Amino acid sequence: MLRRLDYQTRVLDAIDAYLDTLNAEKDKSDQIAQLADSHKDLDLAVPDFAEEAWKSMGAAGKLPASRATVPFSPRYEVAEEATSKCGLTVEPLVGKAADFHPPARAAYEDAERVAITTYSGLFNTNPYFRDPSLVVLDDVHASENYIADLWTFRVRRAHAADEPLFRTIVGVLKGSLDGTSYAKLVGDRSTDAGAAWVDKIPTPRLAAVADELHAAIDAYMDDAGQRYAWRMIGDHLRACQMYVSQAEILIRPLVPPTWTHAPFRDADQRIYLSATLGAGGDLERLTGRRCIRRLPIPDGWDRQGIGRRFFAFPEKSLATPDVAALRRRLMVAAGRSVVLTPSDNAAQTIVDDVEEHLGYPVYSGRDLEQRKAYFVSSDQAVAVIANRYDGIDLPGDDCRLLFVEGLPRTVNLQERFFVTRMGASLLFNERIQTRVLQAVGRCTRGLADHSMVVVTGDDLPAYLTNIRRRRHFHPELQAELEFGVEQSTEVDADTFVDNSRIFLEHAREWEEANASILESRDRAAREDFPAMTELDAAVAHEIAWQTALWDGDHGAAYESAREVLGKLGHDALRGYRMLWHYLAGSAAALATREGTHDLAVAAAEQFQRAKSCSPGVGWLVGLAHSAAVAPTAAERERATVMLQVENLETYLLDLGVLHNRRFSAREREIREGLATAERFEQAQFALGRHLGFDVGKRETDGAPDPWWCIGDLAIVFEDHADGEPGGVIHVTKARQAASHPAWLAANVLHGSAETAQAVLVSPATRASDGALPHLAKVAYWNLTEFRSWAHAALDAVREIRADLPEPGDLEWRGRAADRLEAVGADGPGLVAWLKARPADGELTPLP
Repeated sequence: MLRRLDYQTRVLDAIDAYLDTLNAEKDKSDQIAQLADSHKDLDLAVPDFAEEAWKSMGAAGKLPASRATVPFSPRYEVAEEATSKCGLTVEPLVGKAADFHPPARAAYEDAERVAITTYSGLFNTNPYFRDPSLVVLDDVHASENYIADLWTFRVRRAHAADEPLFRTIVGVLKGSLDGTSYAKLVGDRSTDAGAAWVDKIPTPRLAAVADELHAAIDAYMDDAGQRYAWRMIGDHLRACQMYVSQAEILIRPLVPPTWTHAPFRDADQRIYLSATLGAGGDLERLTGRRCIRRLPIPDGWDRQGIGRRFFAFPEKSLATPDVAALRRRLMVAAGRSVVLTPSDNAAQTIVDDVEEHLGYPVYSGRDLEQRKAYFVSSDQAVAVIANRYDGIDLPGDDCRLLFVEGLPRTVNLQERFFVTRMGASLLFNERIQTRVLQAVGRCTRGLADHSMVVVTGDDLPAYLTNIRRRRHFHPELQAELEFGVEQSTEVDADTFVDNSRIFLEHAREWEEANASILESRDRAAREDFPAMTELDAAVAHEIAWQTALWDGDHGAAYESAREVLGKLGHDALRGYRMLWHYLAGSAAALATREGTHDLAVAAAEQFQRAKSCSPGVGWLVGLAHSAAVAPTAAERERATVMLQVENLETYLLDLGVLHNRRFSAREREIREGLATAERFEQAQFALGRHLGFDVGKRETDGAPDPWWCIGDLAIVFEDHADGEPGGVIHVTKARQAASHPAWLAANVLHGSAETAQAVLVSPATRASDGALPHLAKVAYWNLTEFRSWAHAALDAVREIRADLPEPGDLEWRGRAADRLEAVGADGPGLVAWLKARPADGELTPLP
């Protein structure tokens, strides 16, 4: 994965340092020979620092002459860097093996040259590199998707070729999903709630339909692009996890089973170059290896950073239109700049803006890979790169201005499910932090580099400015961020531009600023993330669990899962414990189903413990009970409230927590809208979202006013905000309200109308004789009372938001659920209250 080949040519220097820590007395050259000849099956992690962190060293004569070596990289331009910067004799072997030049193949096979390829060059179903002796993987911290792709079956609904298969899989799964989840899976992808939703098919339910699912997918695999991944996992469905969302269905093992891939498994040594050494066993989880040795960090690198960054957070002081205008002014001042965005759509917005207002040439990430020289030789140019935060380096004068427009916390459905549904974000703390640091460091690759980093977006500014998170950063970065926050608070656009000039020109004023950063760095200390020791102790057992599951030994998998649970005692690992109780229960259930062990009681116990960690995952409540014992009403209701809190958390994070402007503006829109008849329905729709409900509204004939759904509950409104106080509800309005549950069941819920509660919101207090018979199952909510309740609920959400930490915090979710229940804004409590207020009893009959 060699992002910079000069790192790899110094791998043996790093091994020297490592061997010094093992035995300082022995001759080092003998130890290197021992490492090459005797340390078979060695996994070694090497810190990936800048050039100055390593002694210059050529690789000639150092690598074992009797075997070929295969470094791997996600980038194509590495071979050029290896030759020009390091003098390493390499041979790029990228693409189809049939297209490799014969002399190049011979040079690699004869161990005369080091082969350079991509991850997919090794991790595919028919790799050319069948027996490398040494595999060096660069940027391994970013390799999860590259490696796991070999065992990842993905069906994207938006891809025309995938859509029929997506529908077929959904049909197979229908019986394994509750009505609400099924409705979300097949629902409108344009809604924010739908886009954020992710769920998992519980392993016992997946096992029950595995044969049918296998046959259904097989029917599409003749020439489908997924046929290679399906070939790898099709016979191991019960060893995989299945995740679903409105946009995608994902099937993959929890840990990539790299031990089954001979070219990687059988190499004598595997060396991992990484920006982080993967505290808590993260490198092992990424690569499927049980134990990776780690080199020590060179003295001093725990204090000194790489280059200097001047951070700017314009959204702390400027409104959104002013931020866009500032971006253009900074681009003009710098000449060349790079913009990193989390999506293609966000990238296109930037491209359109640059072309319309500046007319600068715009380069994509692929452009930089293929013709970077054109960009760095242009006085005025902008590179806009979507969903890519490492692998493209712009050191020195290549670029001094970097914009980072948000950053996705998770990169696949599995990560998203763990963070948003299981509350296991602690597992990904270091991985997420590494992605962030890689993003902001694209233009500072050496000690002498300096760049301005402008950070905007929904959550990245809050991530970097949060004092609780900053203490886990490198001391130099802590100091840079502290300075950047100070310079970004209560300032105007001109101040941002002036400060950028001072920094980029390194004017005299900057010397004083830099001195203050160094002082702050010397005062700062980096704290480790909590529970890293426990996670590190557990990882070998996690991989043993996946190995046993892959081999069909479910009893052994259950025992390995129990070993994992024995290591996860830290209070901060509550969400991760929940996951492993569930996985242990699933292994026990599979063993019982296959008849190899009688672990039914153990499975129920593990599921019960998983549920007790957090009741937010609805199907866990069902798994926690045997078929003969249904979940209690209280358990079902609490699970529904926790689901509502998950939605609310996602909504609040989307609004951003860096400042209150967007949140306050949304709250004002709702309050003011509810006060008027003309905007009441739209405000009611927005209020439902603001409270964590899945909401909807359609302007079609016969459609109701807004509806709010959560779990298997639904509230569907008939609004009469323009009615006269003390007025009369006539038969037409009553019939409309009474018909809404059936409409919702047919068009949205795909289930029974009994799950939907119709509500009439009106200032009227009387009903005609013809109307009353239709109102027996319709709740009545007086308009004035509804408005009062809404204001109290809005106040509660503001309180809940005040201490929102980060995604997946189970303690915060518990407090949020309690607060919603206290004001009657939780789904189960609200529905129960409404059912007790039937309109035929609340409205006065006309005399």
